[in-house]
Amino acid sequence: MPGAGSAVEIAGLTKRFGDKVVLRDLSLAVSSGEFIAIVGHSGCGKSTLLRLIAGLDAPTAGSLRVGGRPVVGQVRESRLLFQEARLLPWRRVLRNVGIGLPRGWDEPARAALQAVGLGDRGGDWPAVLSGGQRQRVALARALVSQPRLLLLDEPLGALDALTRIEMQDLVEQVWRSQGFTAILVTHDVAEAVALADRVILLDHGMVSGEWRVAEARPRARGDAHLARIGGEILARLMARGESAPASHRRWNIG
Repeated sequence: MPGAGSAVEIAGLTKRFGDKVVLRDLSLAVSSGEFIAIVGHSGCGKSTLLRLIAGLDAPTAGSLRVGGRPVVGQVRESRLLFQEARLLPWRRVLRNVGIGLPRGWDEPARAALQAVGLGDRGGDWPAVLSGGQRQRVALARALVSQPRLLLLDEPLGALDALTRIEMQDLVEQVWRSQGFTAILVTHDVAEAVALADRVILLDHGMVSGEWRVAEARPRARGDAHLARIGGEILARLMARGESAPASHRRWNIG
């Protein structure tokens, strides 16, 4: 569904918490249906940026538009997926997916569960699910309202290696089938390169690097070209502190 996603336009974005500047004069454009990943050290402003895009917090300065409209309050066409599944333990799986939906919620909720491979688990309690299954339910809950913008804040960070790869494949699959715009925050460079059209490096609250990943999908893990891109990103991350961050320096690869 090309074009089904909402474009994101950020210009001169600054966010302060008291005297602490978390984001400074940040500009970034995300096209409709694009998948970008944001990497950087802890505290560089990645999660703050997602919250601002979702309209859960207000910027100190600058402008932010989603789908061509200024962000004022919560962006209804977006959904935010966290590292924790945040399921209600007293609600069965199907009801967790359908929370907040109007009358007739059960059929869309069943369809969303089917899309994440849990069509037969709607009657279960969250407590009997594995960590990966709980994240699948959380993903179904995010997808059931057919968002035009999906924001992912380290949603796979707590999973074991094999489950994480399975979830990466699932996220890519539903993104390709539904066409929403996706913005992923991750500390895993290999994950960023495997999933994203572009990888954005944040440092000191600014964009300090950008890599375009033009490899065909689905991408083969262990691919030499992807490994080279990942190595360059890791080198930049490891070099932090050796020199001042270069604002808006870009690398286009592939």
